[in-house]
Amino acid sequence: MEYLNAFLCGGILCAIGQIFIDKTKLTPARILTGYVVAGVILGAVGLYEPVADWGGAGATVPLTGFGYNLAKGVKMAVAQHGWTGVLTGGLTAAAGGLSAAMLFAFLAALIFKPGDKR
Repeated sequence: MEYLNAFLCGGILCAIGQIFIDKTKLTPARILTGYVVAGVILGAVGLYEPVADWGGAGATVPLTGFGYNLAKGVKMAVAQHGWTGVLTGGLTAAAGGLSAAMLFAFLAALIFKPGDKR
């Protein structure tokens, strides 16, 4: 059942993004940024946690999950360290994902020899 929930949750998030692409003049970059901001806001007010509990990886892997992770990290850091946690909590919570993204991007650049498109 967890796989089905993850598939449904991720599919719904992707379908919403596709509807935004098809029906609005928003660029994909603005939609992706909006997903991160929506994840931060929904995570900060406590509305994204039930979605993440139900959807599992379908809710935590997309960009809304990244925003939720940032908000959750800031909440925990503020609770532990006070207002300085606002500056450190998001990066601490997302450090693993950011490090993995940079490592895999570097490895892809080594393997595929990137260059300018012509």
